[in-house]
Amino acid sequence: MKRQKQIHTMRKRRKFRIRNHIRRTAHGVPRLSVFRSNNHIYAQIIDDVAGETLVASTTLGKSDLTGNRVGAAAVGKEIAQKASEKGIEKVVFDRGAYKYHGRIAALADAAREGGLKF
Repeated sequence: MKRQKQIHTMRKRRKFRIRNHIRRTAHGVPRLSVFRSNNHIYAQIIDDVAGETLVASTTLGKSDLTGNRVGAAAVGKEIAQKASEKGIEKVVFDRGAYKYHGRIAALADAAREGGLKF
């Protein structure tokens, strides 16, 4: 039980450190936030000044997609397309406490290919 609590605490610190860095460096630029569960992947572009979600995309509810790398790439392309429709072309990537590897990297690369700049 003690080890699990340490892991949880380290994850919270890592997330805080990344989020704090984004707050200090990105003034007025929307944030592309990613959440990864065991089965699905979620992405949303958030305006921190107004405190609202501008665009969101997920693999949830799509029968042909799951949270693997293919699904993450599809979510990245979809979020880039929705962002371009809203006129958003520059964002700051918030990977949360996750490593930039695997599904997170696939989503980011697909979003870049779709036209988002970060």
